[in-house]
Amino acid sequence: MLHTFDFGGLRIPANLPGRPEAAPGGFIVPAGPVALLHPFGETEFYRHGWNSWSPSGWARTDGETIGIKNSPRRLLTADDAANETPHAHSGAAVGAVTGADGNVLLLGALGVGSPRVGADRNVLWGRAEEDQAAWFVAYGPEREVFADYADRVSERLGRRSARAGTVWSSWYSFYEDIDEELVARTASDLAGYPFDVFQLDDGWEPIVGDWVAGPKFPSGMAATARTIADAGFTPGLWLAPLIALPGSEVAQSRPDLLVQDDEGRPLISGYNWGSHYYSLDTTQEEVKDHLREVFESVVGWGFRYLKLDFMYAGAIAGNRRVALHREAAYREAVQHIRSVVGDSVYLLGCGVPMIPSVGVFDGARVGPDVGAFWDNAERVGDPSGVGARNSIVSSLNRTWMKRLYEVDPDAIYFRSERSLLDDAQRQALRDTAAILEFRSTSDPVAWLNSREREQLAEYMKETSVIEQTGRYSFRIDDREVDLTPIMTGTAATDAASLVV
Repeated sequence: MLHTFDFGGLRIPANLPGRPEAAPGGFIVPAGPVALLHPFGETEFYRHGWNSWSPSGWARTDGETIGIKNSPRRLLTADDAANETPHAHSGAAVGAVTGADGNVLLLGALGVGSPRVGADRNVLWGRAEEDQAAWFVAYGPEREVFADYADRVSERLGRRSARAGTVWSSWYSFYEDIDEELVARTASDLAGYPFDVFQLDDGWEPIVGDWVAGPKFPSGMAATARTIADAGFTPGLWLAPLIALPGSEVAQSRPDLLVQDDEGRPLISGYNWGSHYYSLDTTQEEVKDHLREVFESVVGWGFRYLKLDFMYAGAIAGNRRVALHREAAYREAVQHIRSVVGDSVYLLGCGVPMIPSVGVFDGARVGPDVGAFWDNAERVGDPSGVGARNSIVSSLNRTWMKRLYEVDPDAIYFRSERSLLDDAQRQALRDTAAILEFRSTSDPVAWLNSREREQLAEYMKETSVIEQTGRYSFRIDDREVDLTPIMTGTAATDAASLVV
């Protein structure tokens, strides 16, 4: 149907699937294709990425698009390869264009179905693979309309209120080179420091897909959880429960439990660990039973903080036993995991589809992996590549998502040893974590000098008062911090360019 929205005198003609209804901050439009004819000409478009690692941010409609280009393997992992338009402006679930008065026109989906939003100089449009979700349309100050959109999403999908506290993770120090003696020594060194969670990352399992203690943990994972708890921390553990490497037991013995390609073979869902990997078909009862066994074991070992990684694979486009839309299948799988672990276990999603994860995860990563270096020399021009700047850019462009769950911008650094980051770059990471209100690090105490140990202890104890004063500018307690130079690619490396 044809309709004209009136936003305080700004009239927006629209082609809608049904009659809109007024809602706080804007209007709810029924599920179906939407086209809004905007009068702004060439303008800025907010592009939102599909999963944790997908690039997000603002770009001119007459300029370069934001996204992963010329890398099909990376695209398969770090965005929605089935719908991505590398050379046209579009993104997942929500988008916005900027008006001449500085306000923005926003269109956002309120559920699953792989909704997509794009724009050009004339039209802001929305469509989905499957028309399951209504839309929210709003016009006004940028932060207000994104806040209203987040609130409408939470009304539909829920909002969990658990807080992770401060987190130490093994990943950005030891990566997969961990064993139970190293964990015990590191936890003992950290005893007395203001961390709530000690999270063991990848490397404890024999192979991705088989979630039992590997040979480097001969005493078993329950013993390691007790070691962590005895040091005064909540035990945390990394898993990637919806994927399996080809050499894993489940992939070798039960390939029928995996999402299939069009030739009836296990679908390749991504690449890592020097290999491809597959996705579990969570619509099958045997897979649900498998997940129940895995998570009953993990919780039974004593882990109460779980980082679930590569979760997008549960929503990959492929053939499943039950005809259920892929995002709905993913969401049901996470709801199943939640029902097994209970409400007292903190679930942090990584590599998760962002909107379908609302209401089931307590927290979610909102950017690519950080690194002890600024830019990614191996994947130049890939905004999803590992690196401190890429992590900051995607994370700050998702500040509005704090109203949906805790948002994790990834680890910060205090160490100067084994790092290429300078003081200003480390400060920018710490400011980003303070702004997003999620503080974690991987720095072992043994790698820090006395000054850095003091910085870590002081920072992790802080609870900053945050006020957003512009798109990328903030007041952190009594400091004015403008991260615009980093976000726009014009940053110098001296601290004076970041703090006003």
